[in-house]
Amino acid sequence: MHSIYPLVVSLLANVIAQVLKPIVLYMRTQKFDVHQCIASGGFPSSHSSTVTALSISIGLSEGFDSALFAITCVFSFIVVYDAANVRYYAGKNIQLTKQLISDLEEMKGLKFSDPIYQERLKSVLGHKYVEVIGGIVLGAILPLLLYPLFYS
Repeated sequence: MHSIYPLVVSLLANVIAQVLKPIVLYMRTQKFDVHQCIASGGFPSSHSSTVTALSISIGLSEGFDSALFAITCVFSFIVVYDAANVRYYAGKNIQLTKQLISDLEEMKGLKFSDPIYQERLKSVLGHKYVEVIGGIVLGAILPLLLYPLFYS
C-alpha cells in the first residue's frame, strides 16, 4: 500500500484541481461551465498541484534527502515553470494572432479563405501566477493530509 501513495496522491490532486475549476469560475463570474473540468488553464493549476503532490509525497515516503525526491523536484520545477510561462505566453500569442486576423479583415476588407484561418484555437493554455500558486498549495496540503492513511 505504501508504494502507491505517491501515485494516488498525485492523481487525486489532479482530479481535485480539475473539479475545483468550474466551481471557482462560478464563484467569480456566476457562470457555470462543466467543461472547465477538462480544460487547461484556470484556478487552480492542475499541473502544479499534480507535480507538487508527487514531490511532497515522494519526500514523505522516501525521504527529503533521497535522489528520487531530488528528481521529482527538478521535474516539478520544469512543469510549474512551463505552466506559468511557456504555455501562458503561447496562449497570449494565439490571442494576439486572432486579433490581428480580425483587424486585417475588418480594416482592409480582406477575407482569409484558407481553412487554417478558420481553425478554432484555445487561447487559454497556461496559468497566471496566482493559479500556479493555488495549485502548489493544493498539491502541498493533500500529501500531508493523506500520509496518515497510508502510513499508520
